[in-house]
Amino acid sequence: MSAQASVFQPMKPLKATATTSQPVLTIQQIETIFYKIQDIYEIHKEFYDNLCPKVQQWDSQVTMGHLFQKLASQLGVYKAFVDNYKVALETAEKCSQSNNQFQKISEELKVKGPKDSKDSHTSVTMEALLYKPIDRVTRSTLVLHDLLKHTPVDHPDYPLLQDALRISQNFLSSINEDIDPRRTAVTTPKGETRQLVKDGFLVEVSESSRKLRHVFLFTDVLLCAKLKKTSAGKHQQYDCKWYIPLADLVFPSPEESEASPQVHPFPDHELEDMKMKISALKSEIQKEKANKGQSRAIERLKKKMFENEFLLLLNSPTIPFRIHNRNGKSYLFLLSSDYERSEWREAIQKLQKKDLQAFVLSSVELQVLTGSCFKLRTVHNIPVTSNKDDDESPGLYGFLHVIVHSAKGFKQSANLYCTLEVDSFGYFVSKAKTRVFRDTTEPKWDEEFEIELEGSQSLRILCYEKCYDKTKVNKDNNEIVDKIMGKGQIQLDPQTVETKNWHTDVIEMNGIKVEFSMKFTSRDMSLKRTPSKKQTGVFGVKISVVTKRERSKVPYIVRQCVEEVEKRGIEEVGIYRISGVATDIQALKAVFDANNKDILLMLSDMDINAIAGTLKLYFRELPEPLLTDRLYPAFMEGIALSDPAAKENCMMHLLRSLPDPNLITFLFLLEHLKRVAEKEPINKMSLHNLATVFGPTLLRPSEVESKAHLTSAADIWSHDVMAQVQVLLYYLQHPPISFAELKRNTLYFSTDV
Repeated sequence: MSAQASVFQPMKPLKATATTSQPVLTIQQIETIFYKIQDIYEIHKEFYDNLCPKVQQWDSQVTMGHLFQKLASQLGVYKAFVDNYKVALETAEKCSQSNNQFQKISEELKVKGPKDSKDSHTSVTMEALLYKPIDRVTRSTLVLHDLLKHTPVDHPDYPLLQDALRISQNFLSSINEDIDPRRTAVTTPKGETRQLVKDGFLVEVSESSRKLRHVFLFTDVLLCAKLKKTSAGKHQQYDCKWYIPLADLVFPSPEESEASPQVHPFPDHELEDMKMKISALKSEIQKEKANKGQSRAIERLKKKMFENEFLLLLNSPTIPFRIHNRNGKSYLFLLSSDYERSEWREAIQKLQKKDLQAFVLSSVELQVLTGSCFKLRTVHNIPVTSNKDDDESPGLYGFLHVIVHSAKGFKQSANLYCTLEVDSFGYFVSKAKTRVFRDTTEPKWDEEFEIELEGSQSLRILCYEKCYDKTKVNKDNNEIVDKIMGKGQIQLDPQTVETKNWHTDVIEMNGIKVEFSMKFTSRDMSLKRTPSKKQTGVFGVKISVVTKRERSKVPYIVRQCVEEVEKRGIEEVGIYRISGVATDIQALKAVFDANNKDILLMLSDMDINAIAGTLKLYFRELPEPLLTDRLYPAFMEGIALSDPAAKENCMMHLLRSLPDPNLITFLFLLEHLKRVAEKEPINKMSLHNLATVFGPTLLRPSEVESKAHLTSAADIWSHDVMAQVQVLLYYLQHPPISFAELKRNTLYFSTDV
């Protein structure tokens, strides 16, 4: 009690002078220096007044735990005092310098000594005086320790004193962090040390809109927080949005997910637009750096890039991850990959195996816990590339060839398949999927995939058990949920990957081992168009030679693949984006090159992604692009025109300038891709997605002139690919173009390009 009273003593006379004509301090200064002292004094007075009579009429039946518990629950006032402590000292220091009278008072403050000491008064400095209330909490905590030692476990006071001690200790550890950087641990209701197990940024759907949250998983509680906007230079803090004790946390089964207000997936083309902007900004930043540009210009570009990356991060995730609080409320996160979802779920379930208790955090404890998040967090930055240091690896651009061989370690037979994911623009995307190997404990897929990398640094392999039960549909996204048997990740180290040879590796996941091989081809190498030595085939042979030989307008390979895709692949999710098995594609290539009579039979049996892959390969291996080397520079200029009428004239004129076999084939493919995009709600392939897949394939020149002003292969790529995608997208979005109509207009435009 004396600590509070002693700080209170000098405050009274100072307050009295504040209203006179010669104030020592203003009311404002007094309130800053003695912030919350009145409140602290009153809390203690009430505690003391209630405790005194109990101690004076003591017997073993008396209970007083509730008084200590109430005192502990009011520690928030101390938190406010502590947060103000530095400012109070600074204000006292300033007042001392400008006011002699106050300097004298503050250097030698007389405070009452303890009752039984010789001196009735002792002198202390203002700093020591203001530290007293903080010191008091430490001493109260020690008192509680001693009280507990002497209280029988079955006494009604015991749990109350235990609770008061826990709150006090947690409070102390939080203020020690502010005053003393050596941190003390926060404890759980069971008195164990509460540790941070996992944290990261997740997108929460709240009131039907997407919000970026920082989620913290502690040993006994999941806390969802938001970073508070603070003024520059100020210590950043988190704001708790909600928390669930793990004892109360349940995962609804997919079928139970109540039909929540549907969160509409962000349109693919808008996501692709953001990626384009990000890539273009990256190139600009590189150019500025190469030309030793102004740092302000670079900062401005980086800020713009961050805004676009942030939007992409917020709007790209679509995989629902729902959690319930047993007492009612349900929360929904959206993740970009099944991998993250199972990581969070497994981490929570592992902690739930322990004997956990439900609890409610007092406002002080919640403040303390949220306060500790900032120091404890392991993920410091929002996962966008503009947060990275310049010398960090920019990742790989090109094609990763992966063969998924086999897997072992399954306890019982199941229908098994694997998917491959790589990171791109700060989040992971599923790129390939093996076929389902039925009813086995040792699946042998031996399937090869070619995966496009856009600045990727990691490859993930997930192994699933296929579910054929139609009742197990997830209400959040209408998809049947397959069970993850294992998952693993490896870093794509440029040194290891960039050797020309296959590199075999094993990923171990939950006792399952998946064997795979991979090799990497940089983008420059992968799109080199090399003419075929055998002119009798169709791959690597000029389109005019093939159509003349076949007496056809559109090469047979193009017509057959398109027909097959339209027959049974038009509703396939990710058609043309998901890689086909490379060995199947090579087999189809050989059959078409040999003009084998079994082509149709083989096509009808072949996996549809392999047929889609064969069609892409045919266009990629043409000795010159379908839209020709000669016209490439003109396409690049035409797409950059800003006047719509001039652009239309130029783009149509360029089509007219193509050789007939190229033009007819291009228009045939264009109509097919539009039909595929009509099924976008089912196959998830928008015009924009299709333009991204086919643009470089149809336009990439046979030999890229190295561009002196761009610094790296990645920049040449990102800069040109953007424009190539835009050219194809222009024609895909254009009303139907007919060959006859175009040619009829040739009369008006006879000038060559």
